[in-house]
Amino acid sequence: MIRLGLAGYGYWGPNLARAVSGMKDARLEMIADMSPKALERAGLAHPGARLTTSIADMIADPNVDAVMIATPVSTHFDMSMDALRRGKHVLVEKPMAETPERARIMIAEAARRNVVLMVDHTFVYTGAVQTIARVIESGEIGDVYYYDSTRVNLGLFQRDVNVIWDLAVHDFAIMERLMKSTPVAISASAAGFLQGRPENMAHLSVYYENGAMAHLNVNWLAPVKIRQTLIGGSQKMIIYDDMQTSEKVKIYDCGADAPDAYQQMISYRSGDMRAPALSTKEALVTEAEEFIRCINAGSTPLTDGASGLRVVEMLAAASRSCSMRGFPVDLVTLKEAS
Repeated sequence: MIRLGLAGYGYWGPNLARAVSGMKDARLEMIADMSPKALERAGLAHPGARLTTSIADMIADPNVDAVMIATPVSTHFDMSMDALRRGKHVLVEKPMAETPERARIMIAEAARRNVVLMVDHTFVYTGAVQTIARVIESGEIGDVYYYDSTRVNLGLFQRDVNVIWDLAVHDFAIMERLMKSTPVAISASAAGFLQGRPENMAHLSVYYENGAMAHLNVNWLAPVKIRQTLIGGSQKMIIYDDMQTSEKVKIYDCGADAPDAYQQMISYRSGDMRAPALSTKEALVTEAEEFIRCINAGSTPLTDGASGLRVVEMLAAASRSCSMRGFPVDLVTLKEAS
């Protein structure tokens, strides 16, 4: 039985607590939050868990085997390192750290202590993304040409990170799972329209080694909520619309073929559409089960520290590009510089 401690019971913490509360191989041992009101809510929802206002005391408690961290990004590194140095497994909310350098230190410490370090990239565990990954891996859509995502809504404005670190991070994690090539450069531009708040809208382009490209549109200041992704392949194309209650993923048998020596006009293909059945299991439960399974088996989770590092490297490159008004940042050069 893995005894879990939860750091933070604000926005995301209650979801993590709920996801692990019904597991047979794990028990929510402690919940820590500096807010007495948050702890009051936690106590009502999870009467079997011990409560404390000291996250440090929770991490140090000998009856806690693994720590789940759902606190602001600026606290991830220190809390994770405290837990890792004590030989405890860590599931940390995205993004795992503020800088690639800090992410690498976390990875090295986890390896030194032989414990699991996992990043909470929940979208990777959704039935939709899991199905799209299988479709791509099967070769059904052919070579992946592009990934085009729109992720916009009205709010929720963050205080410690901008819209890229809050919303584009989801797409970076999904792309890390789906794209079969290495990202080599990122161009990003961002703007903020509310005084005293981080940038609330951004456009990003990601260039891949094999010629594929991704384009992301993220925005906290949009009149509607849109979560739609287009994935174009050489044989078929995919639409992933997370706002749909059914048929979130649609695969279209359509595309275009380049002319040969005897055919000057582009030829177009337009066939059937199919909507594959998706798992209805909650992604966060799947993720929590993966965390516990990897602890028990000593195996590596799908969204491990190395995967989380690659996402942070993309975030850092996007931030640097924004500071240069969209000038592309070479990811290889950025890694060497750090």
